[in-house]
Amino acid sequence: MRDRLEAIGATFILGYHAVFEERSIEKLGWALDSVDPEWRGFAYEGAAMALVLLDYFTFRRRDRLGDFLLGPGSPHKYMIHVGAGWALGRIPVGGGAVLERLDPMLKWLAIDGLGFHEGYFHWKKYADGAATNRRPRGYGARAFDQGLGRSLWFVEGGDVDRMSSQISGFARSRREDLWSGIGLACSYAGALSRDQLERLRAAAGPYIGGVAQGAAFAAKARQRAGNPAAHTEIACQVLCRTSANDAAAITDEALRNLPADSGAPSYEAWRRRTAEIIAEQECVRI
Repeated sequence: MRDRLEAIGATFILGYHAVFEERSIEKLGWALDSVDPEWRGFAYEGAAMALVLLDYFTFRRRDRLGDFLLGPGSPHKYMIHVGAGWALGRIPVGGGAVLERLDPMLKWLAIDGLGFHEGYFHWKKYADGAATNRRPRGYGARAFDQGLGRSLWFVEGGDVDRMSSQISGFARSRREDLWSGIGLACSYAGALSRDQLERLRAAAGPYIGGVAQGAAFAAKARQRAGNPAAHTEIACQVLCRTSANDAAAITDEALRNLPADSGAPSYEAWRRRTAEIIAEQECVRI
């Protein structure tokens, strides 16, 4: 697991550096597409962080990230929005201007990315469940916790018992979002054995809906990017009780049937409906 997580970090850095080595968005896409498909999404995530920082710190402001999303980055738009969130963790002021340029619904993935950044680099500041630090208000706090949960997967090296123990220290109202992040991380980044995934499912207890939703979103991100992985398939079979392709299809179905006025951001309505459909289908199978 350590080797795997270190390889993910190295791939992220490769994508970050590629932004400064390639002279055009097109060539950047070629460089990133040379990465093995299983790891490619992490390279695009790193590139997104670099593009946002480059836009922010250069005198002549450009929208390199927007150009990237309209070009070679389009299949990886989910990972790119998360990567943009990493940059928010390094920008002293003006993060709101970055969010305004992102997809109105997917901007919450950037807040998720910020949560991951904070948890990955500063877990001790957040481990007691009390410190707010850079955690935003409103729904942003929930999106942040989803990223914080993803970071826990890396901080604890996928150890189910340690992750469960850490989450138990947080307020109950925050636990489902934290577990959702773990579901996404273990399904996208992998790789636990089937038995370990069953243990994770049992450890999540009443929050399995959040875990399953995270796994389905991971399956959709890989499907859209054309980089399926065996560990994502196994994770969906255990956590969603269906295949990765079917889990991805559920996210599409949930997106088509979003309630007109749910009282929550459309992104949260999408997450909630995805979890509901997975739960409904599992009941039918039972």
